[in-house]
Amino acid sequence: MVLILYNYLMSYRKQNFAPGEFYHLYNRGTEKRTIFLDEKDCNHFLFLLYICNSIRSIEIRYLGENFDRKETIVDIGAYCLMPNHFHILIREKIDHGISKFMLKVMTAYTMYFNKKYKRTGKLYEGVFKSTHLNTDNYLKYMYSYIHLNPAKLKDTNWKKRRVWDRDLFDYVQNYKYSSFSEYEKDKFTILEPKEFPKYFRNPEEHKKELLEWFAFGINPGGNASGVASGVKHKSYARYDAPN
Repeated sequence: MVLILYNYLMSYRKQNFAPGEFYHLYNRGTEKRTIFLDEKDCNHFLFLLYICNSIRSIEIRYLGENFDRKETIVDIGAYCLMPNHFHILIREKIDHGISKFMLKVMTAYTMYFNKKYKRTGKLYEGVFKSTHLNTDNYLKYMYSYIHLNPAKLKDTNWKKRRVWDRDLFDYVQNYKYSSFSEYEKDKFTILEPKEFPKYFRNPEEHKKELLEWFAFGINPGGNASGVASGVKHKSYARYDAPN
């Protein structure tokens, strides 16, 4: 009960989420601790992103193979799990949908994690963070920001380098715990891309956009897809926070 109350307070934040608007959500483990220790942890969180996106109350132990989510409460456009934090690109679909969704996901994962690792107490670093993506360029940029996040697992200084690294991009492309694979295969389970602007007509266009931003990150003096330099500096400064 204490854990549920805590996560309730952490999920129902002061910011109002407006139906039809887009947001970047992120949070990390308390004291920057690792919250995804192995493949099973990552897969369980991804499972929760799917199963908790429902108007129904969820009791995971009673779920069967034919579980019907019925109506969803949010639309997810991208996601990425890192060892000690996560990123979600999301659209408010119904009033309080994001808050309800995050309450279910955060509570369910904390209960799973604490039981598995025989621990108690909070798992996250307070209230999940959110940013309103209130311009078209900002929203489009967020796809690449989220999907390029795994690059820093291989090279923490990749944005400052001026040498093309094929192996690093391959690592990003093959990273199992981001939504890049859903776009590449053009098969969507967790995502609902039709509720987002159609920036990419096919998987190749999405990959091309990612490659441009990858090169842009390596060469800070460059540009990508006509995005203004002000967006570039603002975005990298803001979203490098979780480590």
